Amino acid sequence: MSWYLGAALASGAYGALSGLLVPALIAWIPEPAPRVEASAHADDESGHAATPVPERAVKQPYAEIARSPGLRWRTALATLVAAGLCGSRVGFGPELALVLYLAPIGVALAVVDWRTRLLPTKVIAPSYAVVIAIVVVAGVLSHDYDDLIRAGYGWLVAGGTFFVLWFVYPKGMGYGDVRLAGVLGIALGYLGWAELLTGVYAGFLLGGVGGLLLSMLRLVDRKAYPFGPFMLVGAVVGVLAGPWVAAWYS
Repeated sequence: MSWYLGAALASGAYGALSGLLVPALIAWIPEPAPRVEASAHADDESGHAATPVPERAVKQPYAEIARSPGLRWRTALATLVAAGLCGSRVGFGPELALVLYLAPIGVALAVVDWRTRLLPTKVIAPSYAVVIAIVVVAGVLSHDYDDLIRAGYGWLVAGGTFFVLWFVYPKGMGYGDVRLAGVLGIALGYLGWAELLTGVYAGFLLGGVGGLLLSMLRLVDRKAYPFGPFMLVGAVVGVLAGPWVAAWYS
């Protein structure tokens, strides 16, 4: 197991700078189309079409979230920590690009999910293209095509696991979590099996225990707390602890 101080410092500095731009990214996200109840188009007593009724409580606009006091320095600090820690593990290899891309994107998604219980497809869908491109280029540069194959398995393992859970009980998990799991699975799978399995397991563990504690403190609704932030922290744990887990079982 190796720690790379130079990569940690460089990644942390990049994380601090890119984290300052996270509120601008949040403000850029298009607002989702309003959802309506199934009975929203039923005729009212006068025979006219009834006015659509929102299915859920009014969502806080992304632009309003982006203007939250102190958000800029908090996202800068969070991105610095995430990028610095992950950079300390992966070093200055081609895979460091995964860290540099996903750190600010992950912080933005965590903030949005925490405030709105939504993981915007407008952010996650392009991330698939970027992450796949990074792992392909990294695999070609390193001439280790087993890493590319493992990245594909990572998508199947992480994305497939969350898809099954969503399919069995859709009320317990949003499909945005499924999409995010696929992106994280590709990145963690490229780094290694230990990183992948540790990251997925840590996400579930943190989500279960952390969600329980937060609900006990009445900080979140026990039946509707966001799972995305726990998945993202779990991915960081996977990057950090994965090599240790691999060494333990080798």
